[in-house]
Amino acid sequence: MKILYAIQGTGNGHLSRSMDIVPLLKKMGDVDVLVSGTQGDLNLPFAIKYKLHGFGFVFGKAGGVDLWKSFLRSRLRKFIKEINTLPIDKYDLVINDFEPVSAWACYINNKPCIGLSHQAAVLHENAPKPEDTDMIGRLILKNYAPVTAQYGFHFKAFDKNIFTPVIRQQVREQEITNKGHYTVYLPAYDDKRLIKRLSEFKDVEWDVFSKHNKKVFKHKNVSIQPIDNKAFIKSMAQSAGVLSGGGFETPAEALFMKKKLLVIPMKNQYEQQLNAAALKAMGVPVIKSLKPKHDEKIQDWLNNGQPVKVNYPDNTQQVLDLLFREFGETV
Repeated sequence: MKILYAIQGTGNGHLSRSMDIVPLLKKMGDVDVLVSGTQGDLNLPFAIKYKLHGFGFVFGKAGGVDLWKSFLRSRLRKFIKEINTLPIDKYDLVINDFEPVSAWACYINNKPCIGLSHQAAVLHENAPKPEDTDMIGRLILKNYAPVTAQYGFHFKAFDKNIFTPVIRQQVREQEITNKGHYTVYLPAYDDKRLIKRLSEFKDVEWDVFSKHNKKVFKHKNVSIQPIDNKAFIKSMAQSAGVLSGGGFETPAEALFMKKKLLVIPMKNQYEQQLNAAALKAMGVPVIKSLKPKHDEKIQDWLNNGQPVKVNYPDNTQQVLDLLFREFGETV
C-alpha cells in the first residue's frame, strides 16, 4: 500500500507528533512524507519526499499571529501550483495532519483524504469552546485543509473518534525531576519582551526557548536559547512548571510529565483559544497576555499552582489500526 502522510509545518506540534506516527506507518505500508509550511524548527528523523511552501501563518512578536506577514508570505499562486502538481493519484491512502496542499489536491481530484490531527477534534460539538466565537477563525479551521473523514487528538477523549494526545517516546522515557526552573515556550513573543516581563519575577529562574534567536545568552534570571528538541524536552522534564502558548503538544506533554502549567493563547489564533478553553475546563490556569495586569495571576501560579492529573496511554498504534480497518488494508 502506497501512503502519503502530509504534515502541517507551521509551528512544531504537528512535526513532533509525526516522529511517533511515521515509524508506525512505515510498518504498515510504503510511506512518503509531505511537509508544507515555513515556521517549523524541528529536524525530522526520516526522509521528506515533498517540502512545500504551503499556506501557513507567521508568528508575531507581541503575543499573536502576524496577519500582515502571513498574507505577504502566502504566495497564493505558488500554493495553487503546488496543489495542481502534487501527484496525488499515485497514493492508495492519504493521511493528513492539517496540511492544506494535499487536502485540496484530494478535494479537487475527488480522492479520499483522512484527517488525523488535533484540528479534527477542537471543533467537535463536545469539545469546550471559548466565550467569544471567532467566526472567521472557525471558518478557517473548518476549510483550511478539507478532509473526508476525521480522527482527532485532544486533551480529553470527547467522542469515539477523538483520542488523547500522542506523547512522543522521547517524552515518555524522560526521568521526571524538579530542579526549580520554569520552562517557557511562547513563540509569539520576542526575546526582548519576554526578558522585560519575566525578569520582574526576580526569585524565579526562567528557561526560555526562542524562535527569534539563534544564540544562547542569559539576562538576569532569564536564560534564552534557540529551539532544540532534546534540550526542550529535558528542560520540561526537570522543571518546576511550564509556561507555554495555547498550542496542543507542549501543554499535553507538560501535563503528561505532571508539571504545573500556565497557558497564554496567541491572539488572532482561534485554535489556541479553543485549546485554552479545554485546558481551563480541566483546571489549567489561562491568562490573555504577559501584560503587567496579569502579574498577580502569574505570581499565584508560581506560588500555589498544582499539576492537573491526566491519563495519556500510548495508544497511537491502536488509532492507526482503527484508521486502516476503516479506510485502508489490514496489514
